[in-house]
Amino acid sequence: MTRISLPRLSRLSVAAAGAAAAVLLTAVPAAAHTEVEADKAQALAENVTVSFHAEAESDTSGIKEVRVVLPEGITPADVTYGKGPEGWKFSATDDGWTVRGTELKTGESAEYSVVVRQLPDAEEVPFKTLQTYGDGHVDRWIELDENGENPAPTLKLKAAAPDAKPLSPSPSTAESPTPTAVKTSPAPSPQAADTGKDDEGGLSAGAWTGIGAGFLVAVAAVVFAVRRRGGAEG
Repeated sequence: MTRISLPRLSRLSVAAAGAAAAVLLTAVPAAAHTEVEADKAQALAENVTVSFHAEAESDTSGIKEVRVVLPEGITPADVTYGKGPEGWKFSATDDGWTVRGTELKTGESAEYSVVVRQLPDAEEVPFKTLQTYGDGHVDRWIELDENGENPAPTLKLKAAAPDAKPLSPSPSTAESPTPTAVKTSPAPSPQAADTGKDDEGGLSAGAWTGIGAGFLVAVAAVVFAVRRRGGAEG
């Protein structure tokens, strides 16, 4: 029987532990590679330039679009474009914005900025981000848990200044002007139609209906009386 000495066993344990650690490290998810910062990172600050750095994660394709979903307290109408990659365009969406353009070189980060009319009164502001590459692959930095696999880039804010106040809401850019109302005569209700004047004789339709019903009743009474008399004579 072969015996393993204690020093030998210790060396094997260390090697096994090292191998296990290597496996665990390769399984750990990557940290968020989309970052955000602001020139005035303070609650209720106005006209704040917010800058984003979306690092390329693909080895085969370049970034062509970055989409952001706004947090509570900021609307698309509160945001205007600052600057970004040459030729890229900014467009507002129902819940945020997109910046897109010609696909960047593989490995090149997408850096751009926007100006926010006013930051919300909060401790932190997450900007859920979807990063699309030329080959269709999408990196989704959308989790609100900073310890998650794909945490959203989050801007931490200082407390609001003592004299800071929320601004009135921005008018929505999605609103369209109210069309001019076309005046039309209201359609008659069923009750009005029943009581309306008939063109013939100046009587209402209801009146003519009553007259007709009365006539039919009178005719039926006469017929019944004639038949009854004829039966009695027979």
